[in-house]
Amino acid sequence: MALLEILAGAFALFAMSRVFLRAKERKISIAETAFWVLVWVGMLVILLVPEASSFIAKPLGIGRGLDLAFSAGLVVLFYLLFRLYVKVDAMERDITSLVRQEALRGMKK
Repeated sequence: MALLEILAGAFALFAMSRVFLRAKERKISIAETAFWVLVWVGMLVILLVPEASSFIAKPLGIGRGLDLAFSAGLVVLFYLLFRLYVKVDAMERDITSLVRQEALRGMKK
């Protein structure tokens, strides 16, 4: 096993421990926990059994398993970026609303 594979596996295990810690603290939902566990277990499977990604990629019409991994990773990253954008936008609107309320309260005094 190459050094990069060992480091990636150790990182996946570390990341999974953080997921379980956040779930235990109830900072993430069960659905989010399941999603992240699936992501990190998938990474471990691809690291330990590289042929698995090729086995899945062939029926999907993708030549190599690595291409499938990169494509899936890119899709997941764009989805997470979209979710982050939506949350930041909502937070920005909430902050604007709070500032307006406080400004109006200050004007009444």
